[in-house]
Amino acid sequence: MAEATPNKEVPKPKASFDTTVSTEKISWADQAEEEDGQDEATSSSSAPVATSSQETKTEPTEEVKEQLGELSLSEEPSLLDDPDDSNIQAVTAGDTVYTSAVTFEDLNLLEELLRGLYVEMGFSRPSKIQAVTLPMILTPPYKDLVAQAHNGSGKTTCFVLGMLSRVDPKKKIPQALCICPTRELALQNQAVLLRMGKFTGITCMCAIPDRSTSYLPISKRPPITDQVVIGTPGTINKWLVSKKLATRDLNIIVFDEADHMLAQDGFKDDSERILREIKRSTGGCQVLLFSATFNEMVKAFIPKVIKDANEIYVKKEELTLEKLKQYKVWCPDELAKIEVIRDRIFEFGQKVGQTIIFVRTKESTKMLQSALTKEGYECTAIQGALDQEVREKIIQEFKDGFTKVLISTNLLARGFDQAQVNLVINYDIPVNHETREPDYEVYLHRIGRAGRFGRKGAVFNLLCTDWDKKIMEKIENYFQHHVPEIPNWKSEEDFENALKEAGLL
Repeated sequence: MAEATPNKEVPKPKASFDTTVSTEKISWADQAEEEDGQDEATSSSSAPVATSSQETKTEPTEEVKEQLGELSLSEEPSLLDDPDDSNIQAVTAGDTVYTSAVTFEDLNLLEELLRGLYVEMGFSRPSKIQAVTLPMILTPPYKDLVAQAHNGSGKTTCFVLGMLSRVDPKKKIPQALCICPTRELALQNQAVLLRMGKFTGITCMCAIPDRSTSYLPISKRPPITDQVVIGTPGTINKWLVSKKLATRDLNIIVFDEADHMLAQDGFKDDSERILREIKRSTGGCQVLLFSATFNEMVKAFIPKVIKDANEIYVKKEELTLEKLKQYKVWCPDELAKIEVIRDRIFEFGQKVGQTIIFVRTKESTKMLQSALTKEGYECTAIQGALDQEVREKIIQEFKDGFTKVLISTNLLARGFDQAQVNLVINYDIPVNHETREPDYEVYLHRIGRAGRFGRKGAVFNLLCTDWDKKIMEKIENYFQHHVPEIPNWKSEEDFENALKEAGLL
């Protein structure tokens, strides 16, 4: 992998990174989120995780090398295709010089973390976004960072490794905080942290809404002693107000899906409140904002939240991922949509992996599930109004492969990480409910559920009104990416050819 060194001049220059980093053998980590998940009860689930202090080690021990088995650090591994981040644009703050990381050893990580990366996670080397971003996160003076990259490019590994590297397991007090828009994403990020930090001594508390019968009021909870806290903004705010979550020793705070966390119609107020409290008690700590999308309004707001941050962005026309084939299908009516899913896409799609179908409303999830079930197709449906236990059961069954088709609202549009998902169907094209304009960010996040980590995938956008056509045209123009149309919605051959073109048949 070629090195990449951001320009160090002031004022902030744009630096073109040479990010031709080799991709990795298995995958890097990425994640889960929701549509109307602003429900906040309060809960915590604690689990051991691990790693720690900031001593430096550059070479894994013989024990670690033995555990790596056939994956020798010196050999050239068989690697997965990496999403093309060659158009990463970086803006550096200050005069710190950063050099991209060819290997994880270049980051001076503790041996326990290297074991977690190589042995537990199965990684072989940093992805492109990791190679550029991790030095920025881990190099003193620990500048704030705004980072945008493709879905499935390894953003989660960046901030999870950043948190684990800034924590001292000997201190039983929160030192790292990660805030997510939904409970599903928080739990998924915690799972990545637990795996990556398996060989360290760090513990992690998950601060998410809890509607269970074992719910314990905040006032009766003991103060949090886990070194890492991952949770949703409403619950974290309640813990802060009740003085159960100490912030005086926090070294790093992460906002995952930061565009939604800072959006006016998202969690902007809660996010600002949390940042004010942390800055007041710590005097300042490293702030990381990660997302696959940042719209112009959020970009304009970011300087009000953090100052003099390093920035990494990808051009919007580069975000649609070339390895992901997108198609539009003209359907004369709603019944035709169901017929296309049932008799065309499912006919071949069941051979290629799992499918997520995105709809606009809770009612649509029920309707579509009922229609497909009556035709003998096993599928599950998830939306924000379902009880927590039901949602978790549905997600787990899908992750375990017991169900092949999952119908969802935007609940799972962001960060939901399931490598076996090769097909995404937009039964309804996403729109902003207030403006009735296309929701470009949600569209990108939805299609990013297929073809994770550079794998092949296909997306079918079902259109049945002139308004649908206009919305789709605006999406194509926004991303400067032409989406071809399936010639005939009744033709099995046309759909078979589309899946072959996507490399799935």
